[in-house]
Amino acid sequence: MNQQVPPGGRISGPRLASLLGAWRRGGSRRGAGDLAAAVELQVLDGQLPLGTRLPAERELAEALGVSRTLVATALDQLRAAGVVASRRGSGSWVTAPGGGGLPPAPRSGEDLIDLARAAPPAVPGLLAAVDVARRELCAELTGHGYTGSGLLVLRERIAQRYTARGLPTTPGQIMITNGGHHGFVLALRMLVGPGDRVLVEQPTYPNAVEAIRSAHGVPVPVGVNGGVDGGADEGAGGWDLDGLEAALRQAAPRLGYFIVDFHNPTGLRLDTEGRRRLGAALARTRTPVVVDECLAELDLMGDPLDGPAPLGAFGGDWVISVGTAAKTHWGGLRLGWLRASEELISRVQATRYALDLGSPVFEQLVLAELLADPEPMLRRRREELRTQRDELAAAVRRECPDWTFLLPGGGLSLWCRLPERMSTRLAVAAGNHGVQVVPGSRFAAHGGLESWLRLPYTQPADRLWDAVRRLSAAASSLRAGGEPGPGWDVPVA
Repeated sequence: MNQQVPPGGRISGPRLASLLGAWRRGGSRRGAGDLAAAVELQVLDGQLPLGTRLPAERELAEALGVSRTLVATALDQLRAAGVVASRRGSGSWVTAPGGGGLPPAPRSGEDLIDLARAAPPAVPGLLAAVDVARRELCAELTGHGYTGSGLLVLRERIAQRYTARGLPTTPGQIMITNGGHHGFVLALRMLVGPGDRVLVEQPTYPNAVEAIRSAHGVPVPVGVNGGVDGGADEGAGGWDLDGLEAALRQAAPRLGYFIVDFHNPTGLRLDTEGRRRLGAALARTRTPVVVDECLAELDLMGDPLDGPAPLGAFGGDWVISVGTAAKTHWGGLRLGWLRASEELISRVQATRYALDLGSPVFEQLVLAELLADPEPMLRRRREELRTQRDELAAAVRRECPDWTFLLPGGGLSLWCRLPERMSTRLAVAAGNHGVQVVPGSRFAAHGGLESWLRLPYTQPADRLWDAVRRLSAAASSLRAGGEPGPGWDVPVA
């Protein structure tokens, strides 16, 4: 089973052998050439990011069942092509033509601009909510502190928000989780077994794909046209609904994972008719789906309550919704929720005990206070993000005029199409200029998307302009023939 290696990590001989698969070309005797070509293909597909340390010659030879001489010859060819660099005593790693040296240490402190995480800082008013929660905590201290599905007051307020958005919900249909991703992992653990297919969008949230693979599931991608082909308009949404319906019939996935509200990374939103059609297809094929609603409240063009109803209003109990406070309020709260039928919530709760015993009480009290009157704070958040989105868009148009993007109506990032297939190389070069970005290949289920780059607008305007100038300089260095050295691991959020 293929699984992408984190940038800057080390891949073992057996894992690389599994990744390469049937690398020999039939009866060809060009063993070294075939091996070199197979490794280069994995690099181009993003499965072996720049900076990945390769196994020693002897280890790889044993894993592949070939001679050490063949492996050494293949590495010589890769070094000659600039795909691999080596240093005595340090081994070999994936690089780019002209690259070399040891992986540089990431730049840190104020000089480093982090565009890898699409997560804003805490909302103003968080400390006031903490003060209220401190007083309310006294009533909880006489109990054991394990809240099961979560504090009732918090579940009530989340249920009220779903109802206001057009999906009637009771507190019994809500479970508090340790973030939106945690909710997805809980559903995944309960519904997906080894070898089961999970239908995902292409591109999609990278950590979701990694979670599917960690559960030994098989991600099956269906394209979101606005992210893959470009040019899709808001409204139709860019989703290939014909392809989704065909995949539901033919691939018989055990589960689906979709982001229909300001899709990460494209920023697109599925319209009401598309939700109706997708919900009907899920019911017809009896396919459960996890809908990631972590960005649903970040409508930068209007009031989220006036937008399309949640997919659960069209797909019924086949839809499991996950949300989070990380994108709207602050990631440091580490709280999210799962919305499903009461029967499924009970099943998830039983499964959860094998992983954790619930979410922290104090943070739940803080979030409950933030949601007591959520709209004023959310309105300020949306206004701030709208300004930053427009500033980032202006910076890209000015500093990188050959990059194109569709201005999103919500969410946290621009999905930029680059003038050439350079996303991974640019991500590494950007690190040398003090900017962390995530290459497009990380948003693909099986590699590719090298012509795309996600740029979050969660930094202040001056930092965004500075980041784009640095990215422009990094891109210019690549066009001028300068190539970056190996990269390092960059987390995605």
